[in-house]
Amino acid sequence: LFSFCCSFDTEEEFKKRAYNRVVSLQSGEPNSRKAWQLICDVSRQEFQAIYDRLDVTLRERGESFYQSRMLSVVDFLRNKNMLEHDEGRQIMWPNEDRSGIPLTIVKSDGGFTYDTSDMAAIRHRIEEEHCTWIIYVVDSGQSTHFNTIFKAAERCCILNPTAHRVHHVQFGVVLGEDGKKFKTRSGDTVKLSDLLNEGMKRSLEQLRSRGRDEILTAQELFEAQEAVAYGCIKYSDLCHNRISDYVFSFDKMLDDRGNTAVYLLYTYTRICSIARNLGDDFCYLLKVLDTVEIVLNHEKEWKLAKTLLKMHDIMIKCSKDLFLHFLCEFCYEVCTVFTEFYDSCYCIKKNKDGEIIEVNRSRVLMCEATAAVLRQCFYILGLKPVSKL
Repeated sequence: LFSFCCSFDTEEEFKKRAYNRVVSLQSGEPNSRKAWQLICDVSRQEFQAIYDRLDVTLRERGESFYQSRMLSVVDFLRNKNMLEHDEGRQIMWPNEDRSGIPLTIVKSDGGFTYDTSDMAAIRHRIEEEHCTWIIYVVDSGQSTHFNTIFKAAERCCILNPTAHRVHHVQFGVVLGEDGKKFKTRSGDTVKLSDLLNEGMKRSLEQLRSRGRDEILTAQELFEAQEAVAYGCIKYSDLCHNRISDYVFSFDKMLDDRGNTAVYLLYTYTRICSIARNLGDDFCYLLKVLDTVEIVLNHEKEWKLAKTLLKMHDIMIKCSKDLFLHFLCEFCYEVCTVFTEFYDSCYCIKKNKDGEIIEVNRSRVLMCEATAAVLRQCFYILGLKPVSKL
């Protein structure tokens, strides 16, 4: 593949053949489709391995899915007199006054472009899948392109701004600790699989340094290793303002202090252990809630309760602005406020022999409420909590 890329960049004849092959593929030529399908099968297999590790599910909608729909959208735009000929191309202006950057709907060789597939895609999502809110998660460099697509879709009446919401959720660049674009030492792009493997290696080292391999079973240790490794990588990406560039650092993301996934996961595990120490009593929370009244007397109890009640407003803000770092900041606040609560308010009293002599059930329920809030936030952020860490 690398040699092909080099040939494409340096050999004009190879580049011409490659472009012609794309046109033949788009026209459905059997041999081109067969070769393309083999490449897709190999790629899909490798992608799925990554999706499985990160617990990602998706409905595949590759560019080929829109092949027939690209033909249809060309006819649709032509019938609406939206297409103009320009040096062999067929273009569409996004605005009636011909301002802005025109979309190339059909190339001079008869092939299609990303403009064509994106117009076909937005039409399919609105007219066939009846979407009312479409979110495009693509890097900041494509901002102008998507704004043009949205305007063009509105101009030809595919998109109705009063009935449909479309957002380009753009994101910045990941930097290395040298402040430059994140790459390997040889200058190549870092593979996600290599990043995940390194995360697994470092998380296991951290768990062993804490002696967790001597306490947890092999299965529990592996689950903790995955939770920390994949959680810290996901969280480090989400806890920053997505528009801003950020520096990738395993040392920082694996720190158990500060706003990191490790700190959040450790706090959650600590909370889970409180009710677990009480045996079966708190396995049936609804029954406990019917018999125990939550009483807030201490200032730290009030502070924790008020913090937990912020979740509703945070979720509304995130869904409105589409910035998940607000949710990350909320999780961190919950954990720090809980630590203050736990340090100041006893939940379980034990004698010198380690036997439980008193349980403040109201406070234990506050712990359970905190765990429930964090659990829901973790689900949204893609973190996988474990009960033992």
